[in-house]
Order: sequence, then structure tokens, then C-alpha cells
Amino acid sequence: MATLSVSVCLITLFLCFARGSVAKQEEDGTYELRKGDFSVKFTKWGASIVSVVLPDKHGKLADVVLGFDSAKEYKNDSTYFGAIVGRVANRIAGAQFTLNGTLYKLVPNEHNNMLHGGPKGFSKVAWRVSKYEKGGHSPCIRFRYHSIDGEMAGFPGDLIATVTYMLVDDYQLIITMKAKALNKATPVNLANHAYWNLGGHNSGDILSNHIQIFGSHITPVDKELIPTGKIVPVKGTPFDFLKPGTIGSKINKLPNGYDINYVLDETAPNKVRLAATVHHKKSGRMMELYTNAPGLQFYTSNGLKDVKGKGGFVYQVHAALCLETQGFPDSVNHPNFPSQIVIPGKPYRHSMLFKFSIRA
Repeated sequence: MATLSVSVCLITLFLCFARGSVAKQEEDGTYELRKGDFSVKFTKWGASIVSVVLPDKHGKLADVVLGFDSAKEYKNDSTYFGAIVGRVANRIAGAQFTLNGTLYKLVPNEHNNMLHGGPKGFSKVAWRVSKYEKGGHSPCIRFRYHSIDGEMAGFPGDLIATVTYMLVDDYQLIITMKAKALNKATPVNLANHAYWNLGGHNSGDILSNHIQIFGSHITPVDKELIPTGKIVPVKGTPFDFLKPGTIGSKINKLPNGYDINYVLDETAPNKVRLAATVHHKKSGRMMELYTNAPGLQFYTSNGLKDVKGKGGFVYQVHAALCLETQGFPDSVNHPNFPSQIVIPGKPYRHSMLFKFSIRA
């Protein structure tokens, strides 16, 4: 049934690419998709998710992602709230890599390393809305950005990137990220950086949430969160969520919280499969995440402190969790990791499917 459901979603997504309407944003600078009492808002800045509104087990609606009240606040956001990050998500050691015999030196923005595409990554620019179907059976919006050679902190080649968001069936959100290299080989690793709190963005920390991650291994990191190159099993460690457990049950065994890449268990290469589930018992909200990506960054918003968000609510550490499906961090410097190099004629595609439901 899961395979059939994903296939139907992909067919519906094709229809969004095939038709569109003139994009008209709301008065607050956002774009909204709505399907019944399920609604999602976006801004062109970083092609970011601004809100996701869902009912709980009593039918009460709540916004379950952290963010800001107005679109303009995303322009200078340093938290990456809801953004598409890239060209290369996560970290690149020493802000450099060698490709086809050429050493590319990038602009660091975290110590001597690069994080999420550097100081002018995809999260820092205004994307163009190229398709917008606000309502109907499968509301969708597509953002497009043309990154020129060397523009983004030194990455090679021209790259056209698109991200399409679509609401399908009951309480399902598809995110499809594509990229096409026009004239040079270049690394591409796009990720969505939504901060989720299924109790509501202003409900406090996420430590009581139950999580299950379908990854038997992780890529361990050094003190600067750069992968060592090893791939190690999670069994018997605080990273073991192969069976559902509360986030808070093991977090105190770590210095700051979770910020680690899981190697997702594969049924077949590049096939969409279940990566993680999250359950908030008090509200009954359940989230399932499916992806075709090889990795999943689990992050418990360890760096949040006194961030003023929606409605004036102040977000603190562990106020949300991020589930960023991705290629492995720093893969450009680890030949044993799955390659994230995209060449002309062979486009990049990364899919995410969020299924929301109610569970007692």
C-alpha cells in the first residue's frame, strides 16, 4: 500500500509541473496551499516553509513548525527556519574540496568550515515562483533559482534548482527538490530545514516526543561536527532509535543534544522508503517521513536561544526537531560516502513525503 500511495503522489506531482497559474502572494508576503483544514504557507526567501497547520485529536488546529510572523524576517534569518539549504547542505570540512583535479576554495561561515552552502547559500536568496496552484485537488507551488558559476561562495558551474511543494490525499505534503548542472560538474546536496514541534510551535520542548529512525548506522563526527569518514552502528548507543523512544530518554548522554547523520536502511537504492516517525502523545499528532535520500540529519535545535518567533513567542533550546533528509555531510571529501556530484545531463532529484495522522 505504501508503494501505491507514493506512486499516486508522484503522478499527482507531475500534474503540478504540467500546469500552473500566475503566482500572487498574500498580503504578508507568503504563499498558501490549503486542502480542507490542512494548510501550509511559504515565502520566496529560501523557498522556506513558514507554517504547517494541522488538527489534533480534538480537532483543534495548531501551527507545528517554528518560524516568524512576516516573510521579510526570513531575509536575514540565521536559524534556517523552514528553508531549502544548499548548494551543499550540512558541512564541508575546511570549506574546500577537489573535483576533477581542481581545488575549489569556498567561503567558510562556521569556524574554518562551510555550513549549508555558506554565507550566500540557497537559504539566503529570493527564489522565483514558477508554478502556483493555491487550491483544488492537489494544491502545489514550485520555486526556481538559477545559481551562476562561482556565485555561491565558489561552487563551480551554472545550476538550475527547483523545489516543488504539494498537498495530496489527507494531510500529506510532498517536497521534491531538483537540480540541473548546465556546464560543469558540481556538488549538490539540498535539504529542507523545517523545525517541527507537533504539539504546536509555542508548546515548549520536544523531549517527550516519541521518535523512530530507520537507520542502523551513523556517520560519527569530530568536535566541529565534521564526519570522521567512519560509518558505525547505533546499537547500544544514545543514537539507537530503531525502536520508538522519547527524545529525552537518551539526550542527557550527549554533550548538547542530537545533531548527527543517520545512514538510512535501504530496501533498494534511490527508492522512496520510510525514514522516521514522530508521535506527540498529548495532541495525538503523528508524522511519518519517507525519502529517497541516503541520509537523515536528526537535530534537536541545540543552538536555539532567545529567538523571537511567531506571535512573540521566544524559542529556546530543544524547542523543535529537524529531520533533514540528505546526502552524507562532507561527502565531497570522503570517497567512501555516496557521491553528491551532479554532472550535465544527469540531474539531481531528492524527494520527501510527510504523512500526518492522529494516533491515540
